Amino acid sequence: MARDDILVRCPVCRHEQTYAPPAFPCPCGAPVVPPVTHGAATPLTHRTRADAWVTVRCAACGQAADWPRPELGCACGTVLRVPVAQEGTVGAGGRDTSGGAPGDGAGGREAPPEHARPSLTPPHIPLPRTAPTPRAAFRPLPVRDARDAVTTAALFLRWLGYEDVSDAGPEEERPPSGARLTALGVVAQIEPTVRHASLRDVECAWLTAMAHSATCVCFALCDFTPTARTRADELNVALFRIDLTGAPEPLNGAADELTATGA
Repeated sequence: MARDDILVRCPVCRHEQTYAPPAFPCPCGAPVVPPVTHGAATPLTHRTRADAWVTVRCAACGQAADWPRPELGCACGTVLRVPVAQEGTVGAGGRDTSGGAPGDGAGGREAPPEHARPSLTPPHIPLPRTAPTPRAAFRPLPVRDARDAVTTAALFLRWLGYEDVSDAGPEEERPPSGARLTALGVVAQIEPTVRHASLRDVECAWLTAMAHSATCVCFALCDFTPTARTRADELNVALFRIDLTGAPEPLNGAADELTATGA
């Protein structure tokens, strides 16, 4: 077992398995790992935004950010929420190094508010289009209504290489707004109205994709809010805007990369 791995016990079937906590990318470039602990995990029966995220402070730059609470699937079918120690300053190894009260930075200094933190995310820079694409050019269809926008997203996903595209099935996986498409290896959220896709839309889609170890893609007929764009860059979610000609336009680096490489 690696140094940062822990043993997680399922309270339903008592099965124990090794769990490696994920490393999330802080905007400063340092990896941030939630401080998971050994012991029995909690069965997840209902996911809400309030309890699906944990605040972790980066040891390198001191910035606090919300990241998904660690989850793990058991062989018995139970989804487990892995226990997390009291939040603090966490570095690459998932160890608490704050030395202060929860929510304080090093030496007890309070972190600056979210709006006061400098943005370390570079602007979107499209990838060079010098390499030939192995796929034929995407053939768009005009978008006249919301259903056309969802159809365009499905056609584009198939063009990328996701062949078994279908509507989200189980009730718990359907989005709070808009539409959702799934295929092997991808979860796609579509906002087919003139409403700007929100931060909540991006985060909910990403949480679903993470639970299925799938790529997350978001489409919007109009656009995305600034906070949704920023969060998508942090989570490596590909964003596309569908124009009325039916051509999805990549809006960030993840979308450029997905367009260039395909599924």
